[in-house]
Amino acid sequence: MSMQAVIQARPGGRGTLELGIVEKPVIRDGQLLVRVLAAGLNRADIVQREGHYPPPAGASPILGLEVAGVVEAIRGPSRFQPGDAVLGLVEGGGYAEYVALDSELAIPKPDGMSWVEAASLPEAWMTAWLNLVEVGRLAEGQALLVHAGASGVGAAAIQLGQLLGARVWATAGSEEKLEYCRSLGAVEAFNARQEAGFGDKVKEWGGADVILDPVGGAYLEQNLVCLNLDGRLVLIGIMGGSRSEINLGRLLVKRQSLIGSTLRSQPKVVKARLARALESEILPALQQGAARLTLDSTYPLAAVAQAHEAIEDNRNLGKIVLTLFPVTTSS
Repeated sequence: MSMQAVIQARPGGRGTLELGIVEKPVIRDGQLLVRVLAAGLNRADIVQREGHYPPPAGASPILGLEVAGVVEAIRGPSRFQPGDAVLGLVEGGGYAEYVALDSELAIPKPDGMSWVEAASLPEAWMTAWLNLVEVGRLAEGQALLVHAGASGVGAAAIQLGQLLGARVWATAGSEEKLEYCRSLGAVEAFNARQEAGFGDKVKEWGGADVILDPVGGAYLEQNLVCLNLDGRLVLIGIMGGSRSEINLGRLLVKRQSLIGSTLRSQPKVVKARLARALESEILPALQQGAARLTLDSTYPLAAVAQAHEAIEDNRNLGKIVLTLFPVTTSS
């Protein structure tokens, strides 16, 4: 059977994206076939669209790493059944009417949460949990610096840092975004476009024990300047370039750690652990008001190019989500 999806004849710019008809995914043992009602956008989608971030072997070439929708079919043992509302992380294929979702990565959608809100959660919060809790080992009372704090991952990381009892600082590229970061819990925020030398400013604040950085090359030297003794710099992106000189003497003397980290290439056992953390720790915090949803805007699937443009222009405060409405299922 066929379905509608966003397809590309070749890698490239936003103009290479178009709606087309493809075959519905065939699920394997341990997977759910999910009717997608909303799909989150991520900067990784942009990089894949351009041809620089190929999907893992065996994954769908269709863009899209997180979805919310209704279970239509199941293969193998599962705690879910057809008709269940779920959200979850996928290796690819989210920009489509149907997607294969590993049962271990699926999370029940809370009744009071909309489809678009649910689709905004998996990638950002699981990335934040992986890199702050498991990789960065952020502890209560430590200081966290979050770069691109108004992005989807940045907004989740600021809040997670606060939930973990850390002091949280952020950088962003406009006064509006700085205020947004402060509203999420950042006690200090730095305008990376209008001010020079965030490294010296963060040192004045006391230095960072953990830095979450999607920028890379352009920020490396200043990151190490303001990273404390035994500090951990967790690199999750290279928006600012893949190359930079490094002062190995400082790294050595201050016992600093530079760690590269990606979520997509993690084994399923790690992703399943992160999904359980989202389900048992983050969803309750959202429902109790200890954390908040950070949904910026929604676009219909047919407007995917405009949605990508919004991310590329850095216009969003939080997450952008594609919708596959109208639907008759309740939200």
